[in-house]
Amino acid sequence: MSELIDNRSRKIASLKEIIQHLHKGEAPEAVKSQLREMVRQTGPSEIMAMEQELISGGMPVEEVKSMCDLHSQVTREVLVQLPAASIAPGHPVDTFRCENAAIREVIAKTRAIFNELSTRPDNEECEPQLLQIKQNANQLMDIDKHYQRKEHAVFSFLEKHGISGPSKVMWAKDDDIRASLKRMNQAAHECSPTVADCKNLATAAVLPALSAVEEMIFKEENILLPMSLQTLTENEWAEVWVSSPKYGWCLVEPRQGYTPPQNLGASTPAVPTDGTIMMPTGNVTVEQLTSVLSTLPLDLTFVDANDRVAFFTEGPDRIFPRSKAIIGRKVQHCHPPSSVDVVNRILDDFRAGRQNVAEFWIELRGKFVHIRYFAVRDKEGKYLGTVELTQDIAPLRQLASERRLLQYN
Repeated sequence: MSELIDNRSRKIASLKEIIQHLHKGEAPEAVKSQLREMVRQTGPSEIMAMEQELISGGMPVEEVKSMCDLHSQVTREVLVQLPAASIAPGHPVDTFRCENAAIREVIAKTRAIFNELSTRPDNEECEPQLLQIKQNANQLMDIDKHYQRKEHAVFSFLEKHGISGPSKVMWAKDDDIRASLKRMNQAAHECSPTVADCKNLATAAVLPALSAVEEMIFKEENILLPMSLQTLTENEWAEVWVSSPKYGWCLVEPRQGYTPPQNLGASTPAVPTDGTIMMPTGNVTVEQLTSVLSTLPLDLTFVDANDRVAFFTEGPDRIFPRSKAIIGRKVQHCHPPSSVDVVNRILDDFRAGRQNVAEFWIELRGKFVHIRYFAVRDKEGKYLGTVELTQDIAPLRQLASERRLLQYN
């Protein structure tokens, strides 16, 4: 066993050394032969361990990301292509693979259009081909759903197993690809329907984006998914399966056939229950929850199903002051007589299921106050009460353009 461990450690160290040579500017061709001789059987675990060690050793994620495609180029030829593990149709990995196959089809069709246009005179019209390019570009924007499931569901469990470096690098590459696809989509929709302009479109925006997507598919199929299958437990895959629909599907729907284990959630780490509120999406102490609610830039009040005030938050800048004396008080008694009819109408409509939201906005002492009421119901739709959210949205109404760089007010 120690021999195997030592051999794996030496292999990771060798890979790390070669990649560091690349980072120092050595030509890829100079290390390819060396890598080919040194690594006859390199699996996904070694590749991910290499990136983990590079980042743990102090190499910034941005630097690893900048060389990520070069890493792949050098290792692609020597990476042992093992048969894909057999999994049930509809398993999260099966869905990732099916989506990748669908993405490849769109890419192949797009490349075929540009190959056909490359043989035609520059001054010809090509409106049908450009229309198809635009449609394909729109389809590829669906990749964001594929990436979100990977980043939020799969990466989360890898990190619980101590594998965080590779996911950071891949997420950074995902963001680059998103930006490339956005540029491709915009350029395609701004392009004029001439062969010359479409050729320029291919060179400037489309082909670079397609190559980046293909490179990510290679990394997923040969490194990420095999490694994840080796690492995640069945219960963790079931959690991925349960959370996946909220992110959506890319180009194809999941197949039927996968059945998650019945003891879903058994792999969740034990959490101390003393002073902790356990909820379906996590746990929090009373102190943490109180602080979170007091930090939010809005006022919250909850009225129970019997129309009695049950709870309110205490932020530093409440718009409408609240006293703890109102706890247990009928909400109708907390309003002036002139507005009680409106309060009762809202509560009656919520209780009867006729409405779920009521909102108002008023100007008050230099503020633009947005007041919203939401019906609170359980899973069966039973009315549990009403929550009131009050917020000064005057600063939000002043926002324009974008702010993508950090700037403290």
